[in-house]
Order: sequence, then structure tokens, then C-alpha cells
Amino acid sequence: MSNLWEAIDIEPRHDVVVEGETLPVIFWNAVRQRGPGVWMRQKELGLWRSWTWDDAGRIVRELAGGLMALGFQPRDTASILANTRAEWVWADLAVLSAGGVSNGIYPTDAPAQVQYLCEDSGTSILFVEDEEQLDKALEVRAQLPRLRKIVVMDMEGLRDLDDPMVLGLDALRELGRVHDAQHPEALQHRVQACRPEELAILVYTSGTTGKPKGAMHSHGALVYITRAYGPMLPQAEGDERMCFLPLCHIAERIAGEYFPLYTGSRINFVENPETVPENIREIQPTVFFAVPRVWEKFYSAVMIALRESTRLQQAVYAWSIGVGGRIADHVLAGRPVPAALKFQFRIARALALDNVRKLIGIHKARFLLTGAAPISPDLIRWYLSLGLPMLEAWGMTETCGASSCVPPGRIKPGSIGPAGAHNQMRIDPATGEIQVKGPNVFMGYLNQPRKTAESFTADGWFRTGDVGSVDDDGYFRITDRMKDIIITAGGKNITPSELENELKFSPYITDAVVIGDKRPYLTVIVMIDQENVEKYAQDHDVPFSNYASLTRSREVQDLIQGEIDRVNGKFARVEQIKRFFLLDTQLTAEDEELTPTMKLKRKLVENKYSPQIEAMYR
Repeated sequence: MSNLWEAIDIEPRHDVVVEGETLPVIFWNAVRQRGPGVWMRQKELGLWRSWTWDDAGRIVRELAGGLMALGFQPRDTASILANTRAEWVWADLAVLSAGGVSNGIYPTDAPAQVQYLCEDSGTSILFVEDEEQLDKALEVRAQLPRLRKIVVMDMEGLRDLDDPMVLGLDALRELGRVHDAQHPEALQHRVQACRPEELAILVYTSGTTGKPKGAMHSHGALVYITRAYGPMLPQAEGDERMCFLPLCHIAERIAGEYFPLYTGSRINFVENPETVPENIREIQPTVFFAVPRVWEKFYSAVMIALRESTRLQQAVYAWSIGVGGRIADHVLAGRPVPAALKFQFRIARALALDNVRKLIGIHKARFLLTGAAPISPDLIRWYLSLGLPMLEAWGMTETCGASSCVPPGRIKPGSIGPAGAHNQMRIDPATGEIQVKGPNVFMGYLNQPRKTAESFTADGWFRTGDVGSVDDDGYFRITDRMKDIIITAGGKNITPSELENELKFSPYITDAVVIGDKRPYLTVIVMIDQENVEKYAQDHDVPFSNYASLTRSREVQDLIQGEIDRVNGKFARVEQIKRFFLLDTQLTAEDEELTPTMKLKRKLVENKYSPQIEAMYR
């Protein structure tokens, strides 16, 4: 990869916020610059707790010292098995400060997956969140000879545990305090010894088509991409950020941890994944990044609330969102907004739109950011009609976060924007594949040199596997994954993501997988939105006893058929969905059908539900 790095001219640094060429150096310089300012807030037992930069520095210093006291050496690997919380960030920065390699594991992973990831990464220290995650580690530790210690963040229910391999986070901090008193220069030496070209973090791919692969990212690449986010998504110390997506995913790791570390914007951790809607109204972020499923849920909640409102309220909303829609039309067309329309929009905001923004919790946001999966253009337009630009970014685990982003001044729904100045993007003329080159591209897959080699073209471009196009303005558009494109029995090429995005715009549909490769027509597997469909059933006196009976009821079947008919009306006859099947099992992130970001795994779903699929073609 050194040749690939040298093949790209690295942009000169402008307006550097914090000096440093490795993450540990940047972190400790940031602590010195911002000392008493609040950096983190986390809700615990209903109360918000704050930590300053000095607090974070002290905790990270103690944890790093504790790791060194346990014999943790430079280039050793530590893994973190926990939900997104302040302790996750402290552990990550401590591992990096001690010269180690940090690896994240999804808290929804099963024990067998934890075993594989710890084994493949060579994990010697494993941080776990609580008793539930500890049980997974204890179940597989006999198969992990390199694992030396398990550190538990939350020791509730474990005070009487007597296991020499297990210690609490507070106990590790105490070890660190003792070690620091005896070796006061040790941490500084470790931090200064880190080199930009050295491996810093591992981010494992989802493994939907085989075993997860550990993408390796260097300190230099992480610093490079973090600084590159500045021109694309400007933020500063006064900004409020909400951190709730998995930190072992590259999107939240860069945008939710390292970028706020660099810019000084405040990180707010939610209480738990279920309290996100409540917490966002409390946090009132000024910049908010979320995956499309979250934006779809917010929209659905507004639509459901609207149906329960009075006729007058519905009429006021309809007029107000209509004014916002006309504003959006001007903005998207690049035309100036007439003064009279601006005046009407101020009235529309006062009457309804500001209340909608407050209901969601985004009334103080300057802009919204979406990524990690395709999003419906209609949804982007709806948020813009509220007066909030939604910027779609695109990147991959292997590109270390965003490679492109729609600029606030020129939004094109359905586009992922032009290539960021930090890397190059091109369309392969033979296959239509989007390919990327730049210092942000990963070092390769851990322990898999053959797969690493296969991921690059002969001239050093990374093969993303995404098919797309680019317009005359340099804006890229993703049409689908190369492996997901459907070719029907009649020879028609169909990109299922377009249909799926339209279906997910419905408040009653959480996700959808369109089927039809080598088949005479299209069908779809649908996962309903439980909360909204149950509300519909209750409002319409539809009897049901459980989730499965809800999906089988004729009224719900007709409801989803109506949503499919609405979508079919936007497509040519050959692209329309003829039949559907509703998943009758309530899925969570622990189920194998879902990725950690709550997307259905296409190939797994197709295989697991093949009898139901075949039934739709009889």
C-alpha cells in the first residue's frame, strides 16, 4: 500500500485545528488546548453526566497505564464489545495511546462471532460492556489462547465475581494510576513512538457473503480522512453531536468519534438504542448524522401523528409543507427564492413546520447527514421542505469513511455528490463500477493477502462493488451493488434498490428485498414497521394476537398491497412488483437476517426464505 499512498498527491493542510499526524498525538494536543471545556455528555439513570477534555484525558491516561501494567505491548490488539457509550471512546483512545491496535465488535454478535473476531485479530485484551457481553467472552475464552484479560465496563451484578482473567474498568484505572506513578514518562513515549504508517484500527466488514474481513487502517489515513471531513462537513467547538450508531462501524467511528475529537464539537451519548427519539429532543443536535432507517422512522412518526390530528391541523400542515415544497423546488433547481415565497415560508414555519422539527428534535440543526445505505430522494426533499438540507455521503469500510458528499449549496436528491477533494473516484467503463483511489483507502484485509489483491485494479484503484454513473457536474449516483443487479428472464436489467427505497418511504414498511433474477417477474419480501402497523390495526379494529397473526391478517395484507401499488405506479410495467410476502417473525439486530445497522441481508434472506419465494412464482 505504500506505493498507492505515494501515487496520490496529499493535499497541503489548511486551517489545522489540532496539530498531530497520529490520533494519539491529536487527542493529547486537543486535551491541552481545550482542557476545562465539556467534551462528552451521557445520560445515565435519567440524568445527564458531563466530562471535560481534562476528565477524558485523565481517564484515558489511567486506562492506557492499566493496559501497560497488564503487559500490553505496542502493536498488540485490544477489542471492544459494547454499545456506543463514553467508555467505548475512552477504551479506544487508551488502546491507541498505548501504541496498540483497536478493534470493535458489534454487541449483537453471537459468541461464535466474538470468538472468530478475537482470534482473527489476535486480541489479547477484550473490553466488554456488562454481564451479558461478559458471558459471551467467557463462553469462548477457552478457544482464545492469546486472550489475557477481559475488562468489564459496568460491573453491576458482578461484584462477587472471582475470576483472575476478569477485572472491572475501575480496577484497570487503579492499575494505571499505580503504573503512572512508577513510570511517569511511559505513556508519552508510547504516544510519540506511534508512526503515521502503522496500523491503528481494524474495522470488520459485515460478512454477508462469508467470514467478516478485517479492514486495516493506519494512523495516517485516519488523520487524513478526519481533516478531510472539515471542508465537506464544517463543524466547530460550539456544535452539539449525537453519538448512537455502532462505533465499530466506520461511519460512526470517523464522524461520531474522531471528527468531534479533532473539531472539538460536543459528543452526546444516548441512554440506549431504544431512547434515541427521546434523547434527540433533549440533545437538540446542531449537526446530525444517521442512517436512512432512522430518517424513515422520524418521517413515519410525523405521518402517524398527522393522521391523528384534527382536520384543521392537517390542513395547516398541508399548506405549510406545500410552501416548503415550493422552496425546495427552487433550491434544488438552483433558482433564487422569491421574497414573497420566503415570507410565506416564515409563516409556514411558525404555523407548522417548526413544530414538526421540534417533534423530531432537529429544530436547531444546521444540516442533516445521511449515509451507510441508499435513501429515497423523496425523503431528502421532505426534510428540505422543512427547511433542513439533508446531505447524502457515500463511502465504505475500505475507504475509511466518506469518499463523496453532497455539498449544502447544490443538493441533488438521489446523488451521493462529487468526489471529496481528499480522494479520486472514477467509473470503470467496462463494468460501470465505482472505483476509488487516495491516501484514505485501507491498507488491506488482515491475514487475507489474496482478497486484498483482488480488491484492487492493476493500476491501484479500489474496486467498491457499487455500480453507478457520474453526470457533467461530477456528481456520482449509485444504481446498485454489482452483485445485486437483477436480470429478469426477459433480459431486463433492474436495480432493486430503487424499488426498495420507494417501498421504505412508506410508514408501514421497514425494509424490503426485491426478488426477480432470472425470473419472469418481480416479487418482494417485506418487513413491516411493527409499531405503525399495530397502530393501524388497532385504529381499524383488526384482530391479532401476536406479530405473526398481524402479518397474516387480510387487512394488513391489503394495506401493504396498497403501498406496493403506489410504488408500482412510478415504474414501467416490466419493473413492477407482482407478488409479495411479509416476514412473520419480528426481527432484531440479534437475528442473522439483519445487519447491525438493521438492514436485511439480501442473500441470506433469499436463501432462508426460498420456499416462500418459490411459492410466489407458482
